[in-house]
Amino acid sequence: MDRVHRLIGPAGTNVHLLADERTREAIAIDTAIPSLAWISDTLRERRWTLKLIVTTHGHWDHFGDNAAVADATGAPIAVHALDAHRLTDPQPLWAPFEIPPCVPAVDLAEGGEIRFGEIRLTVLHTPGHTEGSVCLWSADDGLLFSGDTLFAGGWGRVDLPGASPELMVESLARLATFDDPLEVLPGHGRSTTIGAERPWLEMVARERRLLL
Repeated sequence: MDRVHRLIGPAGTNVHLLADERTREAIAIDTAIPSLAWISDTLRERRWTLKLIVTTHGHWDHFGDNAAVADATGAPIAVHALDAHRLTDPQPLWAPFEIPPCVPAVDLAEGGEIRFGEIRLTVLHTPGHTEGSVCLWSADDGLLFSGDTLFAGGWGRVDLPGASPELMVESLARLATFDDPLEVLPGHGRSTTIGAERPWLEMVARERRLLL
């Protein structure tokens, strides 16, 4: 897997481009504003073809450029069905600019697979930050794109509309069952590993509550 990443926008969103080395098919994950120019330049320079725009959850700092990237590339937009309304009717809290609506065409359902070239990403439905939050797991490459479910040393906010501390506990407990070598690439902040986060993840799982 070829992958590149850039920190974009006022919320410091980690935007990822992944591509199959042989077919040059690519996907984009969490296209924050303003990522269109960087995505377009990268696709052109590397001769990649964008096949899918993936949104890990329906907050403006993760899908603001979806419409622009879709218009520029023809790639469809994917999100979990429970967060689709957030993309079609944005209600952006604290956004410093207008967030264009977009229409998802692909449902990121639990257990589904995103396929491009020889790359397979499994969809894990991990609600808590929003109802439709997902993580994307590459078993072959040992990667987990965790959106705003799991950060280095923490988790996404559970005090926003659609959030649930109880569901976040369940999602974090699920992630605690993954093997230690798994690299975690969150929606914000630095990368980490499941092994590095395991002590507190297992405590959350054991105590069935979020830690203060």
